Amino acid sequence: MNELEKPVLLFDGVCNLCNGVVQFVIKRDPDAKFSFTSLQSNMGQRLLQKFQLPTSDFESFVLVEGDRYYRKSTAALRLFSKLGGGWRLLYVFMIVPVPIRDFFYSLVANNRYKIFGRTDECWIPTPELKARFLE
Repeated sequence: MNELEKPVLLFDGVCNLCNGVVQFVIKRDPDAKFSFTSLQSNMGQRLLQKFQLPTSDFESFVLVEGDRYYRKSTAALRLFSKLGGGWRLLYVFMIVPVPIRDFFYSLVANNRYKIFGRTDECWIPTPELKARFLE
């Protein structure tokens, strides 16, 4: 299977919260349904350019599914729905209008470095997890 046929989570590689989300997903995705790449990586930059998204102002993680992408709260809710199990129940919040969902998403996203901190470099996956990361 081509790795881009799987949903790809693009995340801010220097954000502690974002790295925590990636590790959260990995632990709950034993079938390796998701691939990952940082927004700062060459692959991340190519995907951002493909979808005409900003390549330097990372206000949201991006979930790419085939030829479509999702951002902010929609990306988070789609991610939870694909994790399966009880996490799928969070998808019910899709009934909340996007501006309201994204307002709360942005509150956290815009303050994520202040609240959770940041690293000087992107998180490096262990050798066992490396295959799940694009580029």
